[in-house]
Amino acid sequence: MNLFFYNYIVFIPFVAYVVATVLKGAFLWRKNAFNVSSMLSTGGMPSGHSSLVASVATAVGIKYGPFDDLFAIVLVFAAIVIYDAMNIRYQSGLHAHALNKIRGEKQLNESLGHLPSETLA
Repeated sequence: MNLFFYNYIVFIPFVAYVVATVLKGAFLWRKNAFNVSSMLSTGGMPSGHSSLVASVATAVGIKYGPFDDLFAIVLVFAAIVIYDAMNIRYQSGLHAHALNKIRGEKQLNESLGHLPSETLA
Protein backbone atom coordinates (compact mmCIF):
# COMPACT_ATOMS: atom_id res chain seq x y z
CA MET A 1 0.00 0.00 0.00
CA ASN A 2 1.19 3.53 -0.79
CA LEU A 3 2.89 5.22 2.19
CA PHE A 4 0.89 8.40 1.61
CA PHE A 5 -2.42 6.60 2.09
CA TYR A 6 -1.07 4.44 4.89
CA ASN A 7 0.05 7.40 6.99
CA TYR A 8 -3.37 8.90 7.66
CA ILE A 9 -1.87 11.60 9.89
CA VAL A 10 -0.68 13.18 6.64
CA PHE A 11 -3.49 12.04 4.34
CA ILE A 12 -6.54 13.06 6.39
CA PRO A 13 -5.42 16.67 7.03
CA PHE A 14 -4.53 17.05 3.35
CA VAL A 15 -8.01 15.88 2.37
CA ALA A 16 -9.63 18.11 5.03
CA TYR A 17 -7.79 21.17 3.72
CA VAL A 18 -8.69 20.40 0.10
CA VAL A 19 -12.35 19.80 0.99
CA ALA A 20 -12.50 23.07 2.96
CA THR A 21 -10.92 24.96 0.06
CA VAL A 22 -13.32 23.45 -2.48
CA LEU A 23 -16.28 24.24 -0.21
CA LYS A 24 -15.06 27.83 0.12
CA GLY A 25 -15.01 28.00 -3.69
CA ALA A 26 -18.55 26.62 -3.82
CA PHE A 27 -19.77 29.22 -1.31
CA LEU A 28 -18.08 31.97 -3.31
CA TRP A 29 -19.65 30.61 -6.51
CA ARG A 30 -23.06 30.67 -4.86
CA LYS A 31 -22.55 34.35 -3.95
CA ASN A 32 -21.39 35.08 -7.54
CA ALA A 33 -17.98 36.09 -6.14
CA PHE A 34 -15.89 33.12 -7.25
CA ASN A 35 -12.29 33.48 -8.29
CA VAL A 36 -9.34 31.21 -7.62
CA SER A 37 -7.45 33.89 -5.72
CA SER A 38 -10.30 34.32 -3.20
CA MET A 39 -10.75 30.59 -2.91
CA LEU A 40 -7.09 30.08 -2.00
CA SER A 41 -6.76 33.16 0.23
CA THR A 42 -7.15 33.37 3.98
CA GLY A 43 -10.51 34.21 5.52
CA GLY A 44 -13.96 33.17 4.46
CA MET A 45 -15.93 30.04 5.16
CA PRO A 46 -14.96 27.37 5.89
CA SER A 47 -11.55 27.82 7.45
CA GLY A 48 -8.98 25.63 5.70
CA HIS A 49 -6.41 26.28 8.40
CA SER A 50 -8.80 25.28 11.17
CA SER A 51 -9.88 22.13 9.34
CA LEU A 52 -6.25 21.18 8.77
CA VAL A 53 -5.10 21.56 12.39
CA ALA A 54 -8.30 20.03 13.81
CA SER A 55 -7.87 16.97 11.59
CA VAL A 56 -4.18 16.67 12.54
CA ALA A 57 -5.14 16.73 16.23
CA THR A 58 -7.90 14.18 15.63
CA ALA A 59 -5.63 11.84 13.65
CA VAL A 60 -2.86 12.03 16.28
CA GLY A 61 -5.43 11.45 19.03
CA ILE A 62 -6.76 8.38 17.24
CA LYS A 63 -3.32 6.95 16.49
CA TYR A 64 -1.58 7.63 19.81
CA GLY A 65 -4.47 8.16 22.22
CA PRO A 66 -5.79 11.26 23.96
CA PHE A 67 -3.35 10.94 26.88
CA ASP A 68 -0.17 10.91 24.79
CA ASP A 69 2.26 13.84 25.00
CA LEU A 70 2.23 14.25 21.22
CA PHE A 71 -1.55 14.70 21.24
CA ALA A 72 -1.25 17.42 23.89
CA ILE A 73 1.34 19.26 21.79
CA VAL A 74 -0.74 19.02 18.62
CA LEU A 75 -3.88 20.11 20.49
CA VAL A 76 -2.12 23.24 21.81
CA PHE A 77 -0.82 23.94 18.30
CA ALA A 78 -4.36 23.61 16.90
CA ALA A 79 -5.77 25.90 19.59
CA ILE A 80 -3.17 28.58 18.76
CA VAL A 81 -3.90 28.42 15.01
CA ILE A 82 -7.67 28.56 15.56
CA TYR A 83 -7.34 31.42 18.08
CA ASP A 84 -5.17 33.31 15.60
CA ALA A 85 -7.72 32.81 12.81
CA MET A 86 -10.69 33.93 14.92
CA ASN A 87 -9.11 36.81 16.79
CA ILE A 88 -5.81 38.22 15.58
CA ARG A 89 -6.30 37.83 11.82
CA TYR A 90 -9.98 38.82 12.12
CA GLN A 91 -9.00 42.03 13.91
CA SER A 92 -6.36 42.70 11.24
CA GLY A 93 -9.13 42.46 8.65
CA LEU A 94 -11.19 45.04 10.55
CA HIS A 95 -8.17 47.33 10.67
CA ALA A 96 -7.66 46.88 6.93
CA HIS A 97 -11.33 47.77 6.36
CA ALA A 98 -10.96 50.97 8.41
CA LEU A 99 -7.77 51.96 6.59
CA ASN A 100 -9.39 51.29 3.21
CA LYS A 101 -12.32 53.47 4.24
CA ILE A 102 -9.98 56.31 5.26
CA ARG A 103 -8.06 56.06 1.97
CA GLY A 104 -11.23 55.85 -0.10
CA GLU A 105 -10.00 52.83 -2.03
CA LYS A 106 -9.63 49.13 -1.34
CA GLN A 107 -5.89 48.49 -1.26
CA LEU A 108 -5.65 46.19 1.75
CA ASN A 109 -7.10 42.68 2.01
CA GLU A 110 -10.01 42.81 4.47
CA SER A 111 -10.72 39.08 4.51
CA LEU A 112 -7.88 37.85 6.69
CA GLY A 113 -9.53 36.04 9.57
CA HIS A 114 -12.67 34.11 10.41
CA LEU A 115 -15.81 34.53 12.42
CA PRO A 116 -16.29 31.81 15.05
CA SER A 117 -19.03 30.25 12.88
CA GLU A 118 -16.66 30.10 9.89
CA THR A 119 -13.98 28.45 12.02
CA LEU A 120 -16.46 25.97 13.45
CA ALA A 121 -17.69 25.05 9.97
